Amino acid sequence: MNEDFYAVLGIARDATDDEIKRAYRKLARESHPDANPNDPGAEERFKEIQLAYEVLKDPEKRERYDRFGVNGLRGSGPGDDPFGFGQMGGLGDLFEAFFGGSVFGQAQRGGRTVRRGNDAEAVLDLEFTEAVFGVHKDLRVRLAVPCATCSGTGAKPGTSPTTCSVCGGTGEVRRVRQSILGQMVTASPCGRCGGTGEEIASPCADCRGEGRRTEERTYTVEVPAGVDDGNTLRLTGRGNAGPRGGPAGDLFVHLRVRPHPRFTRDATTLVDELHLGVAQAALGVTVPYETLDSVEELAVPHGTQTGRQFVIRGRGVPRVDGRGRGDLLVRVVVDTPTDLTREQEDLLRQFATSRGEEVAEHRGGLFSRFRSASK
Repeated sequence: MNEDFYAVLGIARDATDDEIKRAYRKLARESHPDANPNDPGAEERFKEIQLAYEVLKDPEKRERYDRFGVNGLRGSGPGDDPFGFGQMGGLGDLFEAFFGGSVFGQAQRGGRTVRRGNDAEAVLDLEFTEAVFGVHKDLRVRLAVPCATCSGTGAKPGTSPTTCSVCGGTGEVRRVRQSILGQMVTASPCGRCGGTGEEIASPCADCRGEGRRTEERTYTVEVPAGVDDGNTLRLTGRGNAGPRGGPAGDLFVHLRVRPHPRFTRDATTLVDELHLGVAQAALGVTVPYETLDSVEELAVPHGTQTGRQFVIRGRGVPRVDGRGRGDLLVRVVVDTPTDLTREQEDLLRQFATSRGEEVAEHRGGLFSRFRSASK
């Protein structure tokens, strides 16, 4: 596997936390095994991406990696290990030390090797106000879950898995070969038991020895206030169950927010338009203005022009980290009337005459000039 984690994510060594996160999300979606069912190498690439992200997103682990590389993370032995990881052999051991599993998605449980289930993805639709204020919402998703018939063992009820006759229960086969450097020992998952260390003579009829079945599950997702369209929530341990009792992967919930009929948002700022008549803008007015929270009085001074902005503090979108709320920005649009009655038109012409403004004749007539009596 590639030990250059920056190259794995395709980022520079001075990448920011946000750049690391964006690169990981993009690559995770593209390389997920479910999105590449015909690519046998997709799962390994996906796990490689996960490992790189887990190291680089943590400031302390990233610093160790930047200074010493992978060797700095795993150490070289109990007497020469400044980070306390003891003697570890490869990236699989590194992953197990950090995250309780291996880079190959395997871990030790009860003396046997178990494989972690694949991550899953789902889309959750939200109303605009649900995204702004947060909500608890049910999500239905089809996942691999432990088989109830065999309790996830994969063996027919009344029977039990037996130790693999090839690997002796270790889940891997070791081979020794000679090289110019001496003896080299390589290990690979056992082909007979698939790396589990167990054989099943009588498979469960319901799950066919997998220890899991695909079913529809409903989860209540806690959506925090301030999320936006395109954000992703990670539900740890809510993905597909691993085979034969393996731990579940994670569930990535992609949020899709419906637009609001009035408000748009720019980060934590809400933006709206306030339409006023010509007389209201010229003379000023106090209008009841409806925010997402309540109805408030908005005072518009006389002589207000199109494009003028009013800021209502603390009525925008809450920050996801809980540190307050953004503001609401109200932009004025002065509407020119298009459906004047003859009486209204005459009054408006008198107003134009008093100001010495040039206007057209009555609709359908020739252009003329109206000047004030003083001229």
